[in-house]
Amino acid sequence: MTRPPGRRGPRRHPATRRPQLDGARLTAYDVLDAVSSREAFANLLLPQLLRERKLDERDAAFTTQLAYGALRAQGTLDAILTGLVSRPLAELDPRVLDLLRLGTYQLIDLRVPAHAAVDTTVDLTRAIVGPGPAGLVNAVLRKVATGGDRAAWLETLAAEGDRRLALATDHPDWIVQAWRNALDDEGELEPALLADDLAPEVHLVARRMGRDELLTESGGEPGPWSPYAVRLGGGDPGRLASVRTGKAAVQDEGSQLAALLLTRAPLDGPDTAWLDMCAGPGGKSGLLAATRPEGVRLTAADRAPHRADLVRQALRDEQDVEVLAADGTQPPWEPGSFDRVLLDAPCTGLGALRRRPEVRWRRTAEDVEPLAQLQTALLDSALRSVRVGGVVAYVTCSPHTAETTDVVAAAAGRDDVEVLPVAPLFPEVPDIARGDHGQLWPHRHGTDAMFMALLRRTR
Repeated sequence: MTRPPGRRGPRRHPATRRPQLDGARLTAYDVLDAVSSREAFANLLLPQLLRERKLDERDAAFTTQLAYGALRAQGTLDAILTGLVSRPLAELDPRVLDLLRLGTYQLIDLRVPAHAAVDTTVDLTRAIVGPGPAGLVNAVLRKVATGGDRAAWLETLAAEGDRRLALATDHPDWIVQAWRNALDDEGELEPALLADDLAPEVHLVARRMGRDELLTESGGEPGPWSPYAVRLGGGDPGRLASVRTGKAAVQDEGSQLAALLLTRAPLDGPDTAWLDMCAGPGGKSGLLAATRPEGVRLTAADRAPHRADLVRQALRDEQDVEVLAADGTQPPWEPGSFDRVLLDAPCTGLGALRRRPEVRWRRTAEDVEPLAQLQTALLDSALRSVRVGGVVAYVTCSPHTAETTDVVAAAAGRDDVEVLPVAPLFPEVPDIARGDHGQLWPHRHGTDAMFMALLRRTR
């Protein structure tokens, strides 16, 4: 997200603010403010604030809906506000803009009564910014309320085609086009976009325990695709002893399948050395370590030392593992050192928009090409790192064509690389094929939109 210019006034610690302010709305504002002012991640910050402020179940649910919803709908909210504010939004105090978004979202999507949405937002503005801006917020939100709900505002904005779809589903125009390019069926475009706006289930992985044991402990349901997955309808997974001890972990079922792809790939010859090339924070490494055959040594590497430390923590109870802080484009290991290599490449993260609502506005189309160049370099290095006859699983949490099929196509153009089909390795997962590759989608599979490709080095 590009931070709009403007000065932020002196910050008060939340504990020093007026106690009569609405706690749920104040907490939602603090999330928006942290996302816009210091690029915080809402999915990490909000649970922390809810615990600290001890909101009751009802207020916590409203806070979550309000914070995530306003972050997700930013583009639509700004399109509405642009026509109601007399100067460019970028010239507003960023705190005022966040408060306007918060109030507008309540009015157009939550259908909070106008007096409640307007009055509580004005009170917040007066306490956080001052009385002058409170008058502006009051005037603008009353205009929003007069305009009706989201459907009415879409008519007012008179958007058509993909632009209307972008506003209706809270996506930037460029992501709408990217999803269109990645999907085979035009009729899936709107369902795929809408699925990004649904709150995801919590997925667990049973790493060093049986899934049945985790099902009993958690009260969840078996994941339909991964034999290690458990899906929770709600609740805090941190309450589970198995999660606290590392026997189980929070991991999207799509990420589990991405790790399992490496283990299921057919291989001739020795199978004793595996590499997770961009391993941080260690979720896939943890599953690989738990499911590898006896005698396999796992090396996990990450360029960032702090992420390598997270991998060490994830693998703390595993034997015959090595964790390195190493740049995968300039690796310290010898070429041909490994039988299997997992490359979970750095990417835009567009496949996890359900979990990180602010990412759709923080990322831009200009971010894609530099990442694609890095992904291409990493895949080239991964293919050098694997022995002749060995396999590389290329994975991204993004369905964007430039980060997925284009990167693999460039590697497949070499005369020493063979692309292996992914779908036959997951016969239990319907509609996973994307040509020879695999593609998961929230609207099809209830997972993040993980892309998977499998390549064998032939000489």
